[in-house]
Amino acid sequence: MVAINNLNIFNELSELVMLRINGCSEAVHSPNWIESKNHFDYDLWCLQEGQIEIRVEEEVYLASAGDLILFSPKVAYTATSIGNGCRFIFTHFDLGIGDHLGILDNFQLSGVITNTLVKEEIRLFLETYEQYKRSAPMSGIRLKGCLTILISKIMEQYGLGQYRGEFTYHTYLRKQTIYLDTLQPVFHYIQDQLHQSLRIKDLALLAGMSEKYFIYYFKQALGVTPGQYIYQLKMNRARNLLYERHYSIQEIASMLGYSDPYSFSKAFKKYYKVPPSQFV
Repeated sequence: MVAINNLNIFNELSELVMLRINGCSEAVHSPNWIESKNHFDYDLWCLQEGQIEIRVEEEVYLASAGDLILFSPKVAYTATSIGNGCRFIFTHFDLGIGDHLGILDNFQLSGVITNTLVKEEIRLFLETYEQYKRSAPMSGIRLKGCLTILISKIMEQYGLGQYRGEFTYHTYLRKQTIYLDTLQPVFHYIQDQLHQSLRIKDLALLAGMSEKYFIYYFKQALGVTPGQYIYQLKMNRARNLLYERHYSIQEIASMLGYSDPYSFSKAFKKYYKVPPSQFV
C-alpha cells in the first residue's frame, strides 16, 4: 500500500484538486431491501437510521446509524437493510488532481467509517444538506465545501493511522495503488533538489524508466506532467518566500533553480498574473 506521506501531494497541489458533486439526495428503504451495484464515481452514504450489511468480495461489513460508508468507483458491493429498514443520505462525487479523477484509489479509504472519527464534519455536512434540500441560497457551494472538509478529515485520520478502509479492492484497483508508491523516490528527490534546475531525463533515470514512458506514467499517476508538478511546487515555495519578506527576488530566483531573476519573474507572473515585485 502507498506510503502515508504521499498525502502531502494534496497540499502541494491543492490548487489543482477538483471536487465535483454529481448528485446528493436521501434514500429510504424497507426491511429486506437489497442492492447490488458498482459506481463510476465515489459514493458516500451517511446512515441516519437502521443498519446496513455490505458484502464486498465475500467479506461482510456492518454499518449502523451515524456511520459513513465510502465506496470507490468500480468496486462492486451488495447492500442489505437489517431489521426495520434504513435511511441514508447519499452523495455521488468525483475528486481528482488535474486529469486524474481516481487519485483516492491510491489510498485504502473505502469502508465503514465510524461517527466518532469525523463527528463534527458529519454534523456540518448534514446541516448544510438540509439547506441544500430546501434550495437555500449558496447552499450548493456550502455543500461542496462541507464535503471537501469531510473527505479531508477522513484522509487526515487515514494519514494519522486512525482509520483504514476495510473494503477489499478488485485487482483493477490494486493495480492503481502502485503508481504513487513507485514514484515516491522521485517526489523526495524533487523536494530536496527544488533549488536546482531539474531535468526530466534525470527523474526518469531515477524511476528506472525511459523519459517518454516516465512522463506518461507520472501523468497517469498524478494527473499532471512532471513539469507541471515541479512548476507548481516552485510557485508554492516562491509565494511563501515572498511572504517572509526576507529575500530579494534575485535570491528567491537562485533558491528555486532559475538561471536569472527575469526567468523567475516571467514564470511567477504567468502563474499568479502579477510580477513578484507586486505580489506582496
